[in-house]
Amino acid sequence: MNTIIQKTIPSKDYELIDSGDGEKLERFGEVVLRRPDPQAFWSKSLDVEKWKEADGYYFGEGKSAKWIFANKNLEQDWQIKIEDIVFNLKLQKFKHLGIFPEQQPNWNWITETIKKSKGKIETPMILNLFAYTGGATVAALKAGASVTHVDASSGSVDWAKENIISNGLENSSIRYMVDDARKFVEREIRRGVRYHGVIMDPPAYGKGPKGEVWDIEKDFLPLIESVKKVLHSEPIFVLLNGYSAGYSSIAYAQNLISLTEKFGGKVESGELTIQDSGPHNNLLPAGIFARWSK
Repeated sequence: MNTIIQKTIPSKDYELIDSGDGEKLERFGEVVLRRPDPQAFWSKSLDVEKWKEADGYYFGEGKSAKWIFANKNLEQDWQIKIEDIVFNLKLQKFKHLGIFPEQQPNWNWITETIKKSKGKIETPMILNLFAYTGGATVAALKAGASVTHVDASSGSVDWAKENIISNGLENSSIRYMVDDARKFVEREIRRGVRYHGVIMDPPAYGKGPKGEVWDIEKDFLPLIESVKKVLHSEPIFVLLNGYSAGYSSIAYAQNLISLTEKFGGKVESGELTIQDSGPHNNLLPAGIFARWSK
């Protein structure tokens, strides 16, 4: 089992300008934003005046937290492009924008892994659970896969549809489902539907569309076992991502070892990071991942 560190580096439309003292300063296209990040557990490299130039600043905690704008145009949506994926960005109450740039290496990996399988599988069927605004879905569609996109939030699914259209993929083979991930997978097993690849990005805690409670401590292992049952007899990959639950990537990876025993292939795991543009090129930890591939 290989352990690796994946890095998202500065690009034309995205840059982590600086990080430190529990904050990050990022550029999304021409928009510069300042947001809290507890993983930035070191001192800032740039002086305070540079940080004050941000177009938007996320301030406060809990229900009282809000965005403060130096540029009122930030109340409108805007687009950026990372690699060849177009994202529609919107400032959200809880400091999010509809994109997690640290996933860029995973999007590339999804694309490459699907393309490698195309000689044996004409149209790989991919299941994307907790799919949010669809970065991984777009990557899979661009590689020629058929995707079932599942999220408990109708707002996130609608946002994903916008991203699909912006990438010119509205006529691709995609199915959108506003559903509880566990219930959906169980139904697919009973219906005999099988997938060549599965992507999972489970939160630590969440709720389904009908109020179903997701608690990763209780629900993760049963879902993993169900995912193994919904895999095709000739699977190509399973990708797990983790953020706020406090688990190690090694713990995630050990749930995938049984796939190597059954299908061969390999398991890799490690950290998702973003490299800032400061003089030390600090790596901001942004999550963990584990993946099996044939």
